[in-house]
Amino acid sequence: MGIDDLLSDEDRAVRDTLRSWAADRVLPHIAEWYERGELPGIRELARELGSIGALGMSLKGYGCAGAGAVQYGLACLELEAADSGVRSLVSVQGSLAMYAIHRFGSEEQKQQWLPRMASGEVIGCFGLTEPDHGSDPAAMRTYAKRDGSDWVLTGRKMWITNGSVAGVAVVWARTEDEGIRGFVVPADRPGFSAPEVRHKWSLRASVTSELVLDEVRLPADAVLPEVSGLRGPLSCLSHARYGIVWGAMGAARTCFETALDYAGSREQFGKPIGGFQLTQAKLADMAVELHKGILLAHHLGVRMDAGTLRPEQVSFGKLNNVREAIEICRTARTVLGANGISLEYPVMRHATNLESVLTYEGTVEMHQLILGKALTGLDAFRG
Repeated sequence: MGIDDLLSDEDRAVRDTLRSWAADRVLPHIAEWYERGELPGIRELARELGSIGALGMSLKGYGCAGAGAVQYGLACLELEAADSGVRSLVSVQGSLAMYAIHRFGSEEQKQQWLPRMASGEVIGCFGLTEPDHGSDPAAMRTYAKRDGSDWVLTGRKMWITNGSVAGVAVVWARTEDEGIRGFVVPADRPGFSAPEVRHKWSLRASVTSELVLDEVRLPADAVLPEVSGLRGPLSCLSHARYGIVWGAMGAARTCFETALDYAGSREQFGKPIGGFQLTQAKLADMAVELHKGILLAHHLGVRMDAGTLRPEQVSFGKLNNVREAIEICRTARTVLGANGISLEYPVMRHATNLESVLTYEGTVEMHQLILGKALTGLDAFRG
């Protein structure tokens, strides 16, 4: 579809830098990491990503790259083309933890944390989802109470990417008089722990944790001063969802390219399977949805750069692109036949990862309801 023609020289340079880094540092090892259920050397990887400007890259100042939305999207696409877990590391660092501090933090909080997070010296995480409250964050049980001039946080968060390796967490909690507030919580505070979640069959090359806050005492200036209520965490999620719109197409591209290459070399009945009509139909359908998804992501990126992107448009992109990416991966698996389930090929790894991507940052049902409300003006979330 000539998508490269839509990109500037700087866009292509960003894309090529991330593609080269992923090819060198992720692709040779990712199958082993996935099989072991580990992301070894995550701190070193974070520092490397910081050195090429990939952490908080769409933010301005404080050591961040100040890149455009399209460039950030291309970075997400290339990282997820390698593995969703690596893209999640970057998304949570930049679009959730750093974005929250950059947009809602005090100048002191920004100066203290953002330069070190941009360089990868400090890894961040974002605590919103709880064991019993995912799609309905307003019902969260984690609470913060005043004790003199201090805050004391108690509660649990669940499915937290980067949690066990984070040096700082942005945690959202209920308060008695101020609604939901965000807190910048150093991981070395007494009462803070982050046990790692085990036995995952998806996002295995990613650090996923629970956050436990057992009367964690924080000074008054730990609260994010510029926001209260759900507007804070939801705006962070919208920014992260935008990266997923691109990233899902990276996973889809890898599976499509794997199927296309396999169809040209695998012979049955005396010729490559790519020469059979049913296989060509699969390849054509995959190509159509892949390129439509990238075009949609680019359109949303242009709108974000122009300051005109609306949350329901991000939901449109997240809903469509992740759903289509999963279908592309599943179709690619059928082209590869039994080989499609082997870690010698990337297809099943991407397919299982995308099952998590389908759920986090808003389930299919939540994005359908966001679009339904935008279309009808009627709120169906509770009825």
